[in-house]
Amino acid sequence: MSNTKEVSKRQVRREQIRRKEQRGRIIGISLITIGALFVAFLIIWPNVKPVTGITVVDPNPRPQADKNSMGDPNAPVKIVEFSDYQCPFCERFSADTEPALVESYISTGKVLFTYRSTGNWVSQNINSGLTESEDAAEAAYCAGDQGKYWEMHDMIFGNVLGEDVGSFTDRRLSSIAEKAGLDMNQYEECYSSNKYRDEVVKDGQDALAVGVQGTPSFVLTYTNASGEEVSELIEGAQPFSVFQEKIEAALAAASQ
Repeated sequence: MSNTKEVSKRQVRREQIRRKEQRGRIIGISLITIGALFVAFLIIWPNVKPVTGITVVDPNPRPQADKNSMGDPNAPVKIVEFSDYQCPFCERFSADTEPALVESYISTGKVLFTYRSTGNWVSQNINSGLTESEDAAEAAYCAGDQGKYWEMHDMIFGNVLGEDVGSFTDRRLSSIAEKAGLDMNQYEECYSSNKYRDEVVKDGQDALAVGVQGTPSFVLTYTNASGEEVSELIEGAQPFSVFQEKIEAALAAASQ
């Protein structure tokens, strides 16, 4: 009788141990599953959460806008800006000095102005890898396909959070494009295909080729009375008075 009781007790203990082990396995699997779901959430959530905080910017007037240029193509003076969408001094020029240039020289047919984005200047090697600046430049060129280059240009500058901190992720650029009034199917097709990547890289290479060492920098070009093309590099976000002096001198030399 006692042997039967001992066997019964052992069976009960074995069953208790089995159930305990089973509970342990279930708890372990549950914890692993919860951990995996949490990690997946951390990875996926940034790509699906709604993009908020996009500032809508009213674009500045751009006479005779043609993609990334504005003004009379036959203007006697041409200015090319080499800029960076994450550069605070470039943003300052766009907001403070460019409107005065538009009013005095671009809208009057004296200057053809072209904007080219060179990417950021953490490295002088433009082929070291694309940054948010180059991504923003591609997005602006895509907007140009819809006749909204300058609208996107102003919206991008108006939504800078800092340098390479997520201002111009693909999703944020898409939201900026939408706020700028772009046809999103056309924009997404252009942007996702990297249609303008080579052009953006070339912008940076051309900047280095003419001696640009920082942004913003400007190349002012005109043809003098002897038929010779003259170019001058203007460095930094100079005040309107500096551009006025340079442009007036170029106009005088071109008309002699």
